[in-house]
Amino acid sequence: MTYRNAIRYLNSFYDYEKHPSSKIGFFNLDRIKTLTNLLRNPQNDYPAIHITGTKGKGSVASILSHILAESGFDVGLYTSPHIIGLRERLKINNLDIEKKELADLVSELKVRIKKLGPSFRPSFFEIYTLLAFNYFKRKRVDFGIFEVGMGGRFDATNVIQPLVSGITSISYDHTEELGKQLTNIAREKASIIKKGVDCISAPQPKGALKVIKDKCKGLDSRLFVVGKDITYRSLSYSKKRETFDIKGILDKYEGLRLTLLGEHQLINCAVSIGIAEILILKGYDIPKSLLFKGIAKTKWPGRCELISEKPVVILDSAHNRASASAIEAVIRRNFNYNKLILILGIAYDKDIKGILNELSPLADKIILTRAHSPRAAKPEYIKKFLKNRDVIVSPDIRQAYNISKDLAGVSDIILVTGSIYLVGAFKRLTEIK
Repeated sequence: MTYRNAIRYLNSFYDYEKHPSSKIGFFNLDRIKTLTNLLRNPQNDYPAIHITGTKGKGSVASILSHILAESGFDVGLYTSPHIIGLRERLKINNLDIEKKELADLVSELKVRIKKLGPSFRPSFFEIYTLLAFNYFKRKRVDFGIFEVGMGGRFDATNVIQPLVSGITSISYDHTEELGKQLTNIAREKASIIKKGVDCISAPQPKGALKVIKDKCKGLDSRLFVVGKDITYRSLSYSKKRETFDIKGILDKYEGLRLTLLGEHQLINCAVSIGIAEILILKGYDIPKSLLFKGIAKTKWPGRCELISEKPVVILDSAHNRASASAIEAVIRRNFNYNKLILILGIAYDKDIKGILNELSPLADKIILTRAHSPRAAKPEYIKKFLKNRDVIVSPDIRQAYNISKDLAGVSDIILVTGSIYLVGAFKRLTEIK
């Protein structure tokens, strides 16, 4: 099977990310269990770490992957969604899977799935999760780090038995599927916690934290919370890096450096260090000096990613109101600038009003556009929420960027945000990698 045919085959399955389904009956673990049994449960062949949350889980997974890889381990990393291409979702030691390897995995799986008959129709995410399980087994990784796709209880990754679980900041997102109350969302995400397995959590709203505490108590799982059991302190910050201290469960880490910007990334780093310390308690050798190096080397595209200067161009995949608030805080905190031109595109099923409430006061000029995604809201629709603003509507992302360059001076900022799909479209169409 060629790589192109492999991608075509993968895209033949129902993709929730492109076509959301609010039917709760769609979500279950039956299909992924059938698939893993088909390959003799490859997810059980190596130690795993499981990470959920609303925002920051990809950053936590990436930071942890860099820490472990720098410490000499072979590390599998499974994340979603991707920015440019599917290969980004599957990494070994922070390098994307090769095209041939992906094609070989898909070819093998296609033969196996045929035996289940035409009535068995797994989703795209379930298929790709199985590929991750099997790929990491093939590569004989020391660890597999798995980011939950959505929620936790019925997510395809929730068939693993992890060494430790991580929960990042919980806020409102996917409310049609996970519930409109924060406590309901927290219950879905806390469902990744397994009996006797330690859990590291970011600071949470009171109700969400109680749900996590109750879940851990009922499963005899120790819970360590950033802000209480693990603390952090910012030392300095700029448009290039954060410098900070963390006091962990086992040790103090002074003068850490991270190129992911914002106080929320200090929290994410604290969660990652907490997970690493649990691994140390389990006997894994993670030298302190290499932990520092891993954090300093961490890169995670599309999260306040500075791709150009004079003018500054920033890409960020803010997908809900909390994420928009976070990037707004980073811009005000870490950057000095004259004007800000906002290029914005949002998925129709997101909190458009909430995102605009956070970002529109930041902008001197707003350009509305859209990614080439069936989930993208029409710019004209988003404009209805900005009645008192002078807004430019551009149906084409390249045109939107060209307009922004005409408007921006050398001391200005162009911020491209609203969804990871917009960031991906921007990178592809403008050939900014």
